[in-house]
Amino acid sequence: MPIVPYLDSDARRGIDVIVVGEALVDIVVSPRGTVEHPGGSPANVAYGLGRLHAVTALLTSIGDDHHGAAIEQHLRSAGVTLLPGSRRGGGTATATAVLASDGSAHYDFDIQWDLPRIAPATLPKILHTGSIATFLSPGAAAVRELIEQSHPRCIVTYDPNIRPALLGSHFEAKTIFEELVPFTEVVKLSDEDARWLYPRLSLEDIPQRILELGTGLVAVTMGAEGSLLTTASACVAVPAVRSAVIDTIGAGDSYMSALIYGLLMRGADGLAPSVLESLGRMAAKAAAITVRRPGAQPPTLEELREELPEHEPVAQ
Repeated sequence: MPIVPYLDSDARRGIDVIVVGEALVDIVVSPRGTVEHPGGSPANVAYGLGRLHAVTALLTSIGDDHHGAAIEQHLRSAGVTLLPGSRRGGGTATATAVLASDGSAHYDFDIQWDLPRIAPATLPKILHTGSIATFLSPGAAAVRELIEQSHPRCIVTYDPNIRPALLGSHFEAKTIFEELVPFTEVVKLSDEDARWLYPRLSLEDIPQRILELGTGLVAVTMGAEGSLLTTASACVAVPAVRSAVIDTIGAGDSYMSALIYGLLMRGADGLAPSVLESLGRMAAKAAAITVRRPGAQPPTLEELREELPEHEPVAQ
């Protein structure tokens, strides 16, 4: 199959972030009943970026059914562009989330993942990928090829968002992860992801292990314990923002969206400790807003501004 561009040159102009990965429908089962929300970690990140007014596009794979139409409308409501090649015949993937009494979720998936082989001619400022899309064949091969081609020319961010039920062996998943990291500048993962990947290392040592693979920044989220942002020269601990929890769906994706937004707005200070702290605080506040409401409902830029103190403004 020939490698083809995934976006024409006119449409590419001015895009801040392109997100590559799965979009699906979350079917949430709780004591209050069953509801459906558009979801999928990469789609949630794209939606969150759109709500933060970043010019965002998503390359994904959705069916021509009512679930696919709901996802497309959901993304459009945040100003996110669905890229050519993202629609196909058949059904759209689903994830059934069963909520525990503390708001945490257990997932069961019905998903197939495939993409055409793709080769961008020009790229946005940041390309983000992660989750099922980087592990599940056959689409994972196309995602890896895109990351390898994009890495020299734009910032690549990656959230593995480990779903053990959809992976092969631990060895296979860890190998895929470690082969992708050298083509990234930023890796974000939860403490659960980190411990699953590296069960023999302490949580404090895992970021250093990932940095040694070639990335520049590792952000580890730890729920109510906050997050760690680590580079080769600094490690900054950022406390979580206290919040009432309805459910945790999409909290990590909201953190990722705000982290990417912060990277877009960071200016000339690179990844100095003060920048890491600012990035972490913004991302923590985005996650705290999300857990206050059901489903993956990340904050708008206006909501995030209201949450930030006067001395820590969000850039236009």
